[in-house]
Amino acid sequence: MKLLQSKIKAEGLVLSDTVLKVDSFLNHQVDPELMMEIGKEFARRFHDLGITKVLTIESSGIAPGVMAALHMNVPLVFARKRKSLTLSEGVLTSKVYSFTKEEENTISISDTYIKERDRVLLIDDFLANGQAALGLIDLVKQAGAEVAGIGIVIEKSFQFGGEIVRDRGYKVESLAQIGSLTNGEVQFKKEEAGL
Repeated sequence: MKLLQSKIKAEGLVLSDTVLKVDSFLNHQVDPELMMEIGKEFARRFHDLGITKVLTIESSGIAPGVMAALHMNVPLVFARKRKSLTLSEGVLTSKVYSFTKEEENTISISDTYIKERDRVLLIDDFLANGQAALGLIDLVKQAGAEVAGIGIVIEKSFQFGGEIVRDRGYKVESLAQIGSLTNGEVQFKKEEAGL
């Protein structure tokens, strides 16, 4: 997705060979026009899969997730990272380790919102080590529903998460695939960059 690539090149900050900071448009401040286009693109890529729900993790997945849900005309459900007094019964939980934050979170959703009949599209901001995707897959399986696909805004293709998830048979669509962050520079995968 050229618009996203341009935004990453213009505003993304490479903090190390594995960390890309995109909080000026995705992870802290949100560019609503970009999110609208991201939502449209996810809806286009997954339009024929009978999606009934979109599932993401708070908080960075909510903006692209809600836009995808809007364009697919389905509800968005987000997994919480923190305990909620209002979420006490019928709770599905999974453990997710964040390598960027170096912490483990227990993510949770109410079993009220994802049912056996649902075909779920998972949306997340990044795919690196695959832990968030695996945690969301686990929640969907616990609900007895089906993961129809996984939409990722930015995939760090040089890390193993995409391979892990794809090897399990899931359709993964990443809007920007980064091949390297070496020497402080964002390099997109060659086939995506048209090289």
